[in-house]
Amino acid sequence: MTNKIINIFTNETDISLETKSELTKILVDKGYTVTEESRDNADLIICIGGDGAFLETIHSCKFPQSPIIGINTGHLGFFQEISPDCLEQFIKDYENGQYSIQDLSTVEATVTLLDGRSNMHLGLNEIIIKGRQSYAIHFGLSIDGKPLERFSGDGILVATSSGSTAYNYSLGGSIVDPRLDLLQVTPIAPMNTTAYRSFTSSILLPAEISLEIFPEQEDNRIFILNDGIETGYSNVKDIKVEVSDTMVHLMRFKNYDFWNKVKTKFL
Repeated sequence: MTNKIINIFTNETDISLETKSELTKILVDKGYTVTEESRDNADLIICIGGDGAFLETIHSCKFPQSPIIGINTGHLGFFQEISPDCLEQFIKDYENGQYSIQDLSTVEATVTLLDGRSNMHLGLNEIIIKGRQSYAIHFGLSIDGKPLERFSGDGILVATSSGSTAYNYSLGGSIVDPRLDLLQVTPIAPMNTTAYRSFTSSILLPAEISLEIFPEQEDNRIFILNDGIETGYSNVKDIKVEVSDTMVHLMRFKNYDFWNKVKTKFL
């Protein structure tokens, strides 16, 4: 018998709830303590759903130190490792230690207002900086304290390696192996005019380099989206985006291969 604590989260769809019920019964019969409440002392977190449910679990658990594994009942399921029809094998491999832990980097944006207040936003996939709906945003962009460009467009997306296959890929950004620790800056509908010269393709930055954004108008209205969670700001002085010290510990089993997953999901 075991005293291990396992948290299970779902996206509440019928197939996810059915999978959760089956999995819970198996785990309880084996002596595990199963709970739906986020616990700091959980030995494992299981997310049942798609990639959206996985990101929601990460944020609701406040980027936990516990390892996390996904069971895919969604569509793409890029983060999700296990199929619902492989629950018994999953538990067997888990109990036999037939897995590894993949540490995924996260990205943080620190927003500083003109009155000196600041807030930090954390994302596993990406940070998006954009203006009001249907309005272009204008700002100066610096890398490691050195001015790079005057940007005008719908905004920019700053993706982690693991987030490169999400919205970043839809915008024409590159797929990056998650074993590479970097940030990818991808423009969203950039404009090139006599006043603004914006890169029209992604740029890659090493993990130790930060990105700084300086809005041109003091009475600005700017929105930050971290993994789709939107927060609006007025009177922004600057925004600093960089790799965070926070890691997400994703459980991977012996047959996992990133590029095989890319092939099966996209080709």
